[in-house]
Amino acid sequence: MEDENFNEDSLNELLNDYPPEKSSLIPILQASQDKYGYLPRPVMKTIAKYLSIPVSTVHGVSTFYAQFRFEPIGKHVVKVCHGTACHVKGADKINETIESKIGVKSGETTEDGLFTLERVACIGCCSLAPVIMVDGTAHGNLDRKKVKKVIQSYREGE
Repeated sequence: MEDENFNEDSLNELLNDYPPEKSSLIPILQASQDKYGYLPRPVMKTIAKYLSIPVSTVHGVSTFYAQFRFEPIGKHVVKVCHGTACHVKGADKINETIESKIGVKSGETTEDGLFTLERVACIGCCSLAPVIMVDGTAHGNLDRKKVKKVIQSYREGE
């Protein structure tokens, strides 16, 4: 198998929670991504077999929706808000600072698998602009110095 974390028995247990119908595809993809952090190719093949549909259908549906990932993500997902309030208050500088601090561009994962950096349209914390979200926790009113401390705190927490 291509992914060392893939376990067909474990995936089959997940699949048994859903009827083997094409209408189950998106919920199965979501549950599989929750389990593995992304959608490895062997998982998509197993889903196709379970639903009796071509792998190309599974791939086509999963690539249509932005919520699905095909590469492993880091232990910590850093989302940088680029909504209007954050943009006006320096989101680009915050993003550049994080890229420099962790060594990857938006959409990438660090080699050590510790961080994935994502650019998002809006986090919904406009009063905290500029804001980032790390693993579901919002960090706001940031400047370059503060965001470096936030990132360092996650690095040291390892």
